[in-house]
Amino acid sequence: MLEIKDLTKRFGKKVALDHMTCTIESGSIFGLVGSNGSGKSTLLRTIAGIYQPDGGVIKWNGMSTFENVSCKGTMFFVPDFPYFFHQSTIYHMADLYQNLYPGWDPARFQDLCRLFPLETDLRISNMSKGMQRQAALILALSTRPHLLLLDEVFDGLDPVVRQLLKRLLAQEVGERGMTIIIASHNLRELEDLCDHVGLLHQGGVVFERDLDELKLGIHKVQAAYMPELPENALEGLDVIKREKRGSLYSFVIRGRREEILERLNALHPVFIEALPLTLEEVFISEMEVVGYDIDHIIQ
Repeated sequence: MLEIKDLTKRFGKKVALDHMTCTIESGSIFGLVGSNGSGKSTLLRTIAGIYQPDGGVIKWNGMSTFENVSCKGTMFFVPDFPYFFHQSTIYHMADLYQNLYPGWDPARFQDLCRLFPLETDLRISNMSKGMQRQAALILALSTRPHLLLLDEVFDGLDPVVRQLLKRLLAQEVGERGMTIIIASHNLRELEDLCDHVGLLHQGGVVFERDLDELKLGIHKVQAAYMPELPENALEGLDVIKREKRGSLYSFVIRGRREEILERLNALHPVFIEALPLTLEEVFISEMEVVGYDIDHIIQ
């Protein structure tokens, strides 16, 4: 289990993580989403022990991660821009990692080199961005980590490799109980893979929730009313967003689906339907609640 309690990280006067608290269960795939500069990458680097917290604690299975060699040996961090030694091949990096990580699995390394469409004899510095990311993932998975931290991991990967990666990650969680935290702006990919999601904004956690529970607790409803609804018609409902085009209304409402539809049907719509929300729509709706929306940004 990863426990984050009252975590604070500053860079000069900038507060990147502001008294953040959350818990991530072992054996889960946790997606980190949030606005630009919300603290996602800083959080991953602090969990990995690269940054020292300015306040609060991070504990992985009861151990602090900062300057803890035994703890770091059980986790692997793949940053947005992976680092490799100059002129090294993936085999050179493998020689290094097998001496650093007690869980290094040479057979797994060879299997992954065959699975990914990578020219393993090529210098990594001469590879494309997508190929460099594949090299980083091969090395990461070969260390057999218990905690895998991924920052924008899908960036630069083609659709076939993205599907391969998702299958491998799900396999690791199912067979070994590995815990994965993925920070990404690619919400479509997270929706396919994650079972839990956390929304960050301005260095704090807006929410952390089971993905299915999150999507069941917020609903998009389209309905047509003639004549138009009075302003207070939905009073008592937790309406996150309301739009009107002619006689057609579009609502995003938090609550139980049955209660929402019962209330809207009582207003005698000409037409009504409830639509499933994508993770992207949930993200946009929740961010608008905290004041982060396109109208606010361009004013």
